[in-house]
Amino acid sequence: MAKKSKKGPRQKTGLKCSDCGAFGYVTKFNKNNEQLKKQTDGEGTFPLNKYCKKCMKHTSHKVMKKLK
Repeated sequence: MAKKSKKGPRQKTGLKCSDCGAFGYVTKFNKNNEQLKKQTDGEGTFPLNKYCKKCMKHTSHKVMKKLK
C-alpha cells in the first residue's frame, strides 16, 4: 500500500533559482508559522540563499510550487 500524505500545516514545496530558473531543492515548511512571521516582521522565510548547480554560485531561491 502506498503511504498517504499527512494532513496538517507542513507542506512540501519546490525551490527554484531566481537567476536561471532551475529547479534545485525540495523542502518542507510550516504554513501557519510562515503566516505569523509575515504578520509580525513583514518578512517571511523565503527567499532562501542556496547553492545553484547550474549557476555554480549561491543565489536566492523562491518557492516554486506545492508538491504532492
